[in-house]
Amino acid sequence: MTPIPKASAHCFAPIADTNVHILIVGSIPGRMSLDAGEYYAHPRNAFWPIMSRLLGFDICASYTTRTRALTSAGIAVWDVLQSCIREGSLDANIDGQSLVVNDFVTFFRNYPHIRQVCFNGTKAYTCYRQSVLKQVNCSTIHYSRLPSTSPANAAVSLEDKFTAWQRHILSDA
Repeated sequence: MTPIPKASAHCFAPIADTNVHILIVGSIPGRMSLDAGEYYAHPRNAFWPIMSRLLGFDICASYTTRTRALTSAGIAVWDVLQSCIREGSLDANIDGQSLVVNDFVTFFRNYPHIRQVCFNGTKAYTCYRQSVLKQVNCSTIHYSRLPSTSPANAAVSLEDKFTAWQRHILSDA
């Protein structure tokens, strides 16, 4: 089997507006998301199905409509990594020596109402904790690590993912 070549991955601009108070942090977009230019574009990623159930929007709505539903509910989305080198799409394949972290100091300055940060999976949580937490002075922010919505996280059922996300997102929305 031929290995998948390593490639550079870059994050997207945040989905946010001045009213957001919850930030969902992923690691970095996968190949399908990068190709589509949209967060969580893999058809088996549970992010949009979970958010549509939580917020009551049509899962088949356009990307623009879905992102507007998030910001209308006070939810922002961004990635902890600005860029990295990775083979394929799995977080486990990220080259640890290639990590470039996003500027969260400026992000929190631009969006001062953020009071809840929810990590979409372990890699986002770990990278943030190791590289960002010591840079930001946000003692009023509550942090939650949620089960990854990635299809690679098949050990956790969609219903269990939904329940965990519901507990953290709706409690502060």
